[in-house]
Amino acid sequence: MGKFCKVGIIGAGHVGIHVASMLLSRNICNEIVLIDIDQEKAKGQATDLADIAAYQNSLCKVYAGDYDQIADASYLVVNVGGKLFDENRLEEWTETKKIVDEIAPKIQKSGFKGTVVSITNPCDLVAYYLNSKIDAKVIGSGTMLDSARFRRRLADELNVNVNSVQAWCMGEHGDSQVLVWSKVYINGILLEEYIGNMNGIDLSQIKKTVTKSTVYAGWEIASAKGSTEFGIGMAASELIKNIEEDSGMILPCSVLLNGEYNQKDVYASVLCYVDSNGAKPLNNIVLAQDELNAFIDSCNIIRKYLFEG
Repeated sequence: MGKFCKVGIIGAGHVGIHVASMLLSRNICNEIVLIDIDQEKAKGQATDLADIAAYQNSLCKVYAGDYDQIADASYLVVNVGGKLFDENRLEEWTETKKIVDEIAPKIQKSGFKGTVVSITNPCDLVAYYLNSKIDAKVIGSGTMLDSARFRRRLADELNVNVNSVQAWCMGEHGDSQVLVWSKVYINGILLEEYIGNMNGIDLSQIKKTVTKSTVYAGWEIASAKGSTEFGIGMAASELIKNIEEDSGMILPCSVLLNGEYNQKDVYASVLCYVDSNGAKPLNNIVLAQDELNAFIDSCNIIRKYLFEG
């Protein structure tokens, strides 16, 4: 592939470096600049990543830099944060907000005019806040990772290939996320119809098991190893890839809602049409009433933390 675009990544820790690794391995861009408060670490990470190039068909330049080197970047991945959440991603907001207040003026001053992909938790709050601080398009990775977790866990329960499962989450990238069970398809067959052709399958129990393991997956991974990194690295690279390719892919991204599902002034995940213009939310897909109510509740929770937390 070997795209001729430049990506800046703010934060060269575990998560940021896996985003870079996915971008490199998938030949999505031809230049990556790593920015980190620890410049020596950023240099070390860049040197380590650059060695991948020896096994790539197309070369990508990787180096440590600063904000003055992102003016001509097409994408900027924002991956910053403080203390890891104890039980709820929204707990990270107070400290993360301070960090965003530090980096936002630097992004603005740099002259960056590309697309920001915000993966910092709490994802929806950070995307909203950053969008209000800079003159650049901001898209949150939102429930892209949650939706991948949903699909994989359901595939495991049904013993089918994950690529046969069409399913997504919406709302907050966090505890109030909504698994849209009413729109789950197995290779084009509505889930309830698919289950009807099988014996001994308890759909209600599957829903309980998959919902719990999807919602709490991030916490379980982070508590075991300190962070999630591989899944979000792939999700962020996938979003950039589809914007860069003008793909027309439908992905669950966190975007500023302007009347969709009667929601305004909030970043939350809905299905979006992704092309070279970014991510455009699809308006008012018909949901089950309990799912719509849960989505509205999720948006209200995000607003409460954003404006009161």
